[in-house]
Amino acid sequence: MEKDRLWNRHFLTICLSSFFIFMTFYILTVTLPAFVLENLQGKRQNIGLVTTVFVIASVIFRPLAGRWLDEFNRKALVVGSLLLFTGCSVLYLFIHSYTALLLLRFIHGISFGIGATATSAIVLDVIPERRKGEGIGYFSLFMSLAMVMGPFIGLTITAHAGFGLLFVTISAFSLLACVCGILTPVPPHTPRPNTLGNWSIKRYIEPKSVPVSLSGFVLAFSYASLSTFISVYAKSIGMGAVASYFFIVFAALVLISRPFTGRLFDRRGPHVLVYPGILLFTAGMIWLSRISSAPEFLATAGLIGLGYGAILPSFQTLAIQAAPVHRRALATGTYFVLFDLGFGLGSYILGIIAAHTDYRTMYLSAGTISVLALILYFLLHLWSRKTGRETVQPDEPEPGLRTVYGADQQV
Repeated sequence: MEKDRLWNRHFLTICLSSFFIFMTFYILTVTLPAFVLENLQGKRQNIGLVTTVFVIASVIFRPLAGRWLDEFNRKALVVGSLLLFTGCSVLYLFIHSYTALLLLRFIHGISFGIGATATSAIVLDVIPERRKGEGIGYFSLFMSLAMVMGPFIGLTITAHAGFGLLFVTISAFSLLACVCGILTPVPPHTPRPNTLGNWSIKRYIEPKSVPVSLSGFVLAFSYASLSTFISVYAKSIGMGAVASYFFIVFAALVLISRPFTGRLFDRRGPHVLVYPGILLFTAGMIWLSRISSAPEFLATAGLIGLGYGAILPSFQTLAIQAAPVHRRALATGTYFVLFDLGFGLGSYILGIIAAHTDYRTMYLSAGTISVLALILYFLLHLWSRKTGRETVQPDEPEPGLRTVYGADQQV
């Protein structure tokens, strides 16, 4: 039936808008540390701050964006945020001081937080009700593709053409994100009446999703060491030529494993993925701190990607399933607020560790810290059993959403 058709212009344009937003994000995340060191003569302990400032701004405005999407004009919000996102991308061409870069990163983070949240909310309105699970899977796949392509493109451009062309490229991607957002018709939305007080935390956070989101916080804290420092680490050990391929291998394992992990989650529950996933991620990070050759460097990327690909969507799905159906969008926002916060703090704190020791010690520390995610998840499982509130019912998936793994989850 036509009303159940998923692949139409509306769905494609909002997916592409999200894709180009995250392409810009991933390109800048892996290349700005080198820009600070090489072009702005920044100190090593400061390079993580360019990511932290961006993410903190995003974390502050994500919950606000969720509220504004319910209370104001969604089309105006998404177009306004993407115009600001594009303008900020262009301004990188004119940055010549570290202070100006931090200010730009904060404003850029605001636009990212609002724009990414708005596109994630609008796609739920665009997807036919009977195909929510499949649609969300494809939407997430576009973000995964950005994770594959962004770092590779960014590191390749900076290695062969410099930062000028890099900033022109992210400006073009941001403009494409804006155009796609403008072309997406936003379905009519009736603002929901506010049944909570203006200052109620439940207007911004879903409390039932916080426990598993804390495990996501720890995972993001450790993962920040990859996105922020892998390029400078590779150069420091004489492997700068293969740095761009790290994320290709990493993301390839994420994408290849996703259909299998999705089925396992639905049939066997989250434990069969989360425990091995965290162990693989931890082992890969610790191995990364000890590598001495390019094949080892790329092998760690595959091992970390395999673990990360199992953990991330498991945690996100558990956060969604912990919440009532009418608060699932808020549950998603809660998860990503804590994930983004972990990413931002990890970029800064791990950067300080690297500055006072070296990058090998930093990756060893990041791998050790990731074990805390396993401990938190285990304690959550014990609490769920003790209270009789299992976090997931794999044999009885609710209508419209099974997991957020991938396109194989058609409902």
